[in-house]
Formats: sequence, structure tokens, C-alpha cells
Amino acid sequence: MVQHRSMIAVADNTGAKILQVINVTGGYKKRYGRLGDIVTCVVKKAAPRGVVKKSDVVHVVLVRTRKETRRTDGTYIRFDENAGVIIDKKSKEPKGTRIFGPVARELRSRGFSKIVSLAPEVL
Repeated sequence: MVQHRSMIAVADNTGAKILQVINVTGGYKKRYGRLGDIVTCVVKKAAPRGVVKKSDVVHVVLVRTRKETRRTDGTYIRFDENAGVIIDKKSKEPKGTRIFGPVARELRSRGFSKIVSLAPEVL
């Protein structure tokens, strides 16, 4: 569960390291972002020769959250950090070519099958 001004890690190879959430997309006055939600972020830390630069505004899909998520079978999934993947807003395709760390299974049903296929582990 991330909200305005939350700092999240980046789980891809676009060059960004740390992002700050500036808007949670979807609905009127939506406050919290959960797994699979798209949020608007600003890049706070970036590698020198990456695809994105510091202070770029990007759209990010949340792939890991510290707040647990309940599944339909009654189990819960929770991660150690909040992390996201930078995407192209219209096509929902990731800007990077690699995904680091595990991602949640819920992303497939939200339309992010490319991220799920690139991930090394799906939980």
C-alpha cells in the first residue's frame, strides 16, 4: 500500500533507483496503491547512463508491496519492500528489458503479462 510521497524501489533496468509517488491513478481521490495499480512517480535517484534521468516523471506499476494482499483462496502475499516497474502508460509495456526480483501473480490478471514473463520468479 503506497500513497502520495511514498518512496519505492525500482525492479527493472531502466537506470532509475529510487522513485517518489506523486499520484495514485484510478478513481476520484484514490489514496492508496496496491499490487498491480499504476502510480505516477518522479525519479529521485538514477544511474548516470540510464534510460530515465533524475527528476523525470514516469508511470509505474506496483509489483511488490509491504502491505499484505488477500487472495481468493484465503492466503496472503506480502513482500519485504515496495517496488515497481516503469511502464509506457498507453501500451502497458515495460520500458526496461529485465525485471529483478519476484513479482506477484496478480499482475497477469491486471494485464501485465509481459512483466510476468520477464520476471525470474512469480509468487
